[in-house]
Amino acid sequence: MSSTRQTNINIHRDAWVEINIGNLEHNIKEIRKNVSPDMKLLGVVKADAYGHGSIMLAPTILASGVDMLGVASIDEGVDLRQAKIKCEILVLGAVPVWALETAIQNNISISIFTHEHLKACKEIYERTGVKPKVHVKLDTGMNRIGVRADEAIDFIKEVQSAHYLDFKGIFTHLAAAEELDKTKEQFAKWDSVVDNIDTEGLLLHILNTAGTICYKKPNSNMCRIGISLYGLYPDFPQGVNFRMPHLKQLISLKGRIVNIHKAKDGEGISYCHTYTAKGERTIATVPIGYADGLPRGLSNKITGTLNGVEVPQVGNITMDQIMFDVTGVDCKCGDVITLLDENKSIDVWANILNTINYELTCRLKVRLPRVYTR
Repeated sequence: MSSTRQTNINIHRDAWVEINIGNLEHNIKEIRKNVSPDMKLLGVVKADAYGHGSIMLAPTILASGVDMLGVASIDEGVDLRQAKIKCEILVLGAVPVWALETAIQNNISISIFTHEHLKACKEIYERTGVKPKVHVKLDTGMNRIGVRADEAIDFIKEVQSAHYLDFKGIFTHLAAAEELDKTKEQFAKWDSVVDNIDTEGLLLHILNTAGTICYKKPNSNMCRIGISLYGLYPDFPQGVNFRMPHLKQLISLKGRIVNIHKAKDGEGISYCHTYTAKGERTIATVPIGYADGLPRGLSNKITGTLNGVEVPQVGNITMDQIMFDVTGVDCKCGDVITLLDENKSIDVWANILNTINYELTCRLKVRLPRVYTR
């Protein structure tokens, strides 16, 4: 590592996550190739940038050509403001009306989609003289939050006529970007709204990561990119021609061997003895466990890399420790075993667990120190 930035490092841990900032810059350049030069980008950094560290990554994201940031809650936005991030920040999720004033005080844009939101915004403006910055959220098929498309035109016109609002944009979320037919239905609902209102000066964003990579949408001028920032891929549709960006995973997971011992033939390893030694085996222990975000369901199903050799993980993953069979590998305590890196994709774990890469990166932020490299 020629250059390293560090934050929240606990020097008493022999396990850590590394985040490659150079790969982040690369990924944004790759994504940019899939969109027109005049298309703005919103970088989604919710859930602490999917477990990668939003405060550390935000400056690089913005310096690499992303125009604004998206978060899930006001608290996430306030954290960025306290870290001196000055770009527009949009809370993509529902904001409780009692917390709206905190958003306004911190110059954070909010999603609105109910008349309760309008009433609360008006009261705040009348009390403070500050116009809340708002994006109207449409529900075009996710059935999560948002004003229904068949009710949206009247609602948006009310927002446009509201003197107490700073109306910034309109957006929706694709529920199944990997399914062309369902996406076309959502596109149609979106068009039925934006074709019938004045959109001059508004940010219009419908495309998420998969949509940005796979689709062209004339009735939009900004894309929201999330998982691709971090070098991971969403699911993609069949029967659609698109350029596949070459992304590089940011996250690595590493730990140092803290103990090496011999297990005799027939002896079990870890809780419940789900692994039994066949012949004498050399077992190495690393201080990473499910409390660090390493799912117990991966027990006996993954490998690590030790001094250039793939070594199998053995026995049940415990709360704080994990064991590897390092028989025949020249190693000692203090040597590093790599569980994830650019060449060991977290998608392998997701496939084993029948889940998505998003969930697993978020888990790894629980208590592992993060080291930022370039």
